[in-house]
Amino acid sequence: MKYLNEKQVSEMTGIAVQTLRNWRHFGKGFPYHKIGRCIRYNEQDVISYMDGKKITTADFWKYGESPAEKLLSAVESTQRAI
Repeated sequence: MKYLNEKQVSEMTGIAVQTLRNWRHFGKGFPYHKIGRCIRYNEQDVISYMDGKKITTADFWKYGESPAEKLLSAVESTQRAI
């Protein structure tokens, strides 16, 4: 298990150190550990959080309908039935 300081997380994610500080203040963003005055982030937690924020674009769904297209098709077919 690898722990990162806020500068390392900033470099890893491209998120400003001040933004990380603001997020902690408002209870947002990455999970973190506070040991005395030291803030540490678990590297895997940062990766998991970033993966959870991934937005899948239409290019990802080259083979078949995307979930949004399936939902739209279902709504359109329901509206036709009414």
